[in-house]
Order: sequence, then C-alpha cells, then structure tokens
Amino acid sequence: MMTHAAYDCDVLVIGGGIVGLSTAYAVTRSAPGTRVTVLEKEWGPARHQTGRNSGVVHSGIYYPPGSLKARYATRGGAELAGFCAEHGIPYAVTGKLIVATESGELHRLHALAQRGRAHGLPVRELGPVQIAGYEPRVRGRAAIRVATTGVCDFPAVAARLAAEVGEAGGEVRYGAEVVAVDRRAWGVAVRTADGRVVRARVLVNCAGLHCDRVARLAGDDPGVRIVPFRGEYYELARPELVRGLVYPVPDPAFPFLGVHLTRGVDGTVHVGPNAVPALAREGYSWPVVHPRELAATVSWPGSWRIARRHWRYAADEMRRSLSKRAFTRAVQRLLPEVTEDDLRPSPAGVRAQAVLSDGTLVDDFLIREATHTVHVLNAPSPAATASLPIGREVARRALQRARATGWTPPAVESGHCV
Repeated sequence: MMTHAAYDCDVLVIGGGIVGLSTAYAVTRSAPGTRVTVLEKEWGPARHQTGRNSGVVHSGIYYPPGSLKARYATRGGAELAGFCAEHGIPYAVTGKLIVATESGELHRLHALAQRGRAHGLPVRELGPVQIAGYEPRVRGRAAIRVATTGVCDFPAVAARLAAEVGEAGGEVRYGAEVVAVDRRAWGVAVRTADGRVVRARVLVNCAGLHCDRVARLAGDDPGVRIVPFRGEYYELARPELVRGLVYPVPDPAFPFLGVHLTRGVDGTVHVGPNAVPALAREGYSWPVVHPRELAATVSWPGSWRIARRHWRYAADEMRRSLSKRAFTRAVQRLLPEVTEDDLRPSPAGVRAQAVLSDGTLVDDFLIREATHTVHVLNAPSPAATASLPIGREVARRALQRARATGWTPPAVESGHCV
C-alpha cells in the first residue's frame, strides 16, 4: 500500500490552458492543502487554444437549453467578470449583434432570439435602422442584440489562475511534456520528456489538442479522435469601422460560428475565423505538416464521413483560406465598406474538435472518467468563458477519484491546513 509520502501529488493535471489551470485552481479552493501539480509542455500558460481565440466572453445564446455549454457559459461569464475585476484583468461588456443578411436566415435568427430569452438573456430584435444605431457601417435585414456579451484577456486570466495555484501551494511546471503514463492499483505514474516521474493518486487530462492521445497513453479508450480545424484571422486596419462584436447567423449543422468581427479589450478588431482542416495538431499555417498526426486524422473513419457529408461547406472554407478576395467577400456581407487592403494577417488558432467514428462533431463538453483518471475530451468555445464552472466540475470528479484511493482531504481549521 502506497503511503502519503510516496505520492508526489494528490491530483496531477496535464495541460496548462485555461481549463487545466481552472481545474487546479478549483482543487486548491475546494480542498485546501490538496497537493496539485500541473504539467504543461510549453514554456508558459495558454499557448494554444486559450491564447489564440477572439477573446469573446459568450452569453450562452447559441447553446441548447440544458446543455453543459448553456449552463456553464451563462454562469461562467458572470464569474469571469468578477474574477477579472478582482485581479485587475482587462474586461469589457460590449454587447453583440447577430445579423441576418439574407431572408433565408430570418427564421434562424428569430429562433436564436427565443432561445436567448429562454436562457434569461437580455435579447432585443432589431430592424435595419436599429442595426445602424449600434453599428452604423453594418448592413443586414434584421439582427438581435445580446447586451451581456463581452471581451477579456484570456491569456491574462490563465496566467492569474497559474499564479493562484502557486500561491495556494500547488506547482505549475512548464516545459514538461508527458510521454508515458503508467496506471497502477494505487494511482498513476507519469513520465515527462526530461525523464522525471510524477506519482499521483489521480490524473486529470486537460491536454486540449492532444487529449485523446493522453487518454490512450493512460490505457483508456477516448471513443473520439481530435480532428484539428484551423481558424484563420485578419486584423482590421480601420478599427473605427466596428464599434463592438458583429456575428453572422450560424449554420446549426456546424459547431462553428462563421466569420465575425470582434473588437478586443485593446481596441483592435479581429476578423474571422474560418474553419479549415489543419495538417497538424498545432498546424497554425498550411506549411506546418506533421505526417504522423495527419495520418492519424485521415485514418479515423469519422474524418472521411465528415468530408463526405460536408464537402460543400468545406470547399467554401478552403476557398476563403486560399483567397483573400473570397474572405473579403464573406466579410462584406456584414460590413460592405471593408476592402482587401483593410485586412492584415493575424495569428491563427486551432480548434481541438472531438469527432465520433460515425462523423458526428461532438458539440457539447465531453468529460469521461476511468480508474484514477478524468479526461476532458471536448472543450471548445465557450470553454474559456465557462472555465471556472468547468474547472469546479472536473475538480469535483478528480477529488472523488482521489478519495477512492483511501485519501481524505486535509482538515482545515480557521482557514489553515492542519
């Protein structure tokens, strides 16, 4: 039987993005004195999905009532605003317009408005003249405005979470890529690329783009494959053309929201993203190709089924990726004044999209458990918005798994662990 001293930590988190760090933060808050370690392969937090998104704090309007996305986005946005205020992190409530540019989109726009009201959101339906009152240069047949949508600095949130974990006695190790996981009756032993071994009661997999690979390293079948989709952005050279956030009406067949315009907390306006298959899990441009990762994507039956089912949509996205003119035309549907010269290339992001073998794009958050392990296998947008409640849920499951090893949380008296 392993003694307490034989473990290097109680809860080991793989992944230093916002979900992994929020989970570690939640562990330290809900069970003070619990030894928690975060392993992140990069040399800092939030280097991938968290640090390469549009910075939008979503209201939850898009997500089906009762889904984890809907529950966590609504709750998480309010909590995130409080966290940012407490720690001096840039945050702004801007409101958002979702604009229908064609008559065929009007019924979907109305359905979104009804869904927003079902969530208790302050939703206002607008005509063309009212659109101009919020965004003078945006054109559309109708729109809805969601007043609670905002923007913040998610990398700064992740960095603050990491600091909070350290101040609570936890450890965040950077440059620590996990290469092997050995599950035993007493817990797990994880080896990093530098040869170090960390022994823990429970492993929490928040590895994002690599979460399915980590699950398999642990001996668990994730049941999904991460298929990476690159989202390409431009920065608007004339940011005065847009006051806040402007979105198209999304296609319900896809978990992507379409090319939109986002004014960030620093005043810059980003345009995008599109969604094209990436040729590597961290394939932030077309020349980045990892043959082994590409082969894993191509060999997954779900990838072919997606291609057969949605090839027209994919062809349009590819065209916008390869042609700046085509991308500009997509933006002009919302913002007619924009020109090719107004669009300057900006860093791309890659979405870790979980796909079932039948080609289904997993739309909601997906968390699975096994002996000594908790795997976060799908945490797309609005995961950053919802990171605090997601972190609490994952932490709750991890602490339950730790108790199954015979561990009990440290006793707390007068705010101090004893």
